[in-house]
Amino acid sequence: MNKKIQLLDLGFKDYKETWDFQEQLFKEIVDIKIQNRREETSVETPNYFLFVEHPHVYTLGKSGDLSNLLLSEKQLSEKGATFYKINRGGDITYHGPGQIVGYPILDLENFFTDIHNYLRLLEEVIILTLEEYNIKGVRSEGETGVWIDVGTPFARKICAMGVRASRWVTMHGFALNVNADLGYFDNIIPCGIKGKAVTSLQVELGVEKVNEAEVKEKIIKHFSQLFEVEFMTLNTTSV
Repeated sequence: MNKKIQLLDLGFKDYKETWDFQEQLFKEIVDIKIQNRREETSVETPNYFLFVEHPHVYTLGKSGDLSNLLLSEKQLSEKGATFYKINRGGDITYHGPGQIVGYPILDLENFFTDIHNYLRLLEEVIILTLEEYNIKGVRSEGETGVWIDVGTPFARKICAMGVRASRWVTMHGFALNVNADLGYFDNIIPCGIKGKAVTSLQVELGVEKVNEAEVKEKIIKHFSQLFEVEFMTLNTTSV
């Protein structure tokens, strides 16, 4: 069991390029697992964690409803945004500048084989990170992600999540609104949930700008503790 995770910060990168890169890493892990089973070998499978910030983009999960995108193709172009229907769970969401996106590409057989537990731990990573800023993040029953003031008229989502898993290998992940322009969420029904708002760390703290590098450090700290892993930082120049 490999409890080490290779950390890559891709910086500001096109969504499709990043998705293709995720698929490449995902396939690498799956191929090793298939070979191990076929040849009865025990080659160690790697684990990866990608940080990235995307240009304006809307993505629709495989079970999502296209009607939750409130823009035409022409309007998307006018807003400088792109749209992709992708192979994760969940409905529609937005990614853009000022948002920290994390893609753990893990072989869960190195940790535990429980997707429900995996999602709850991802949520807990964000909840503990928000706690360091004196923000009480919580779960909303039946709705994946992290919320604030659930059960009140002011319920708002601060972190969306959607994953894909096959042969216990994960991809896609979470999107935490840090300094994001929340106006872009007005063009969709976020996650297909009507009547609930979205928010960001910047808005909740009432500051001009939150230090995103600091937030990433806190995410990695809590991920390391909850998943009991060691991170190794890779040089992104070769990516």
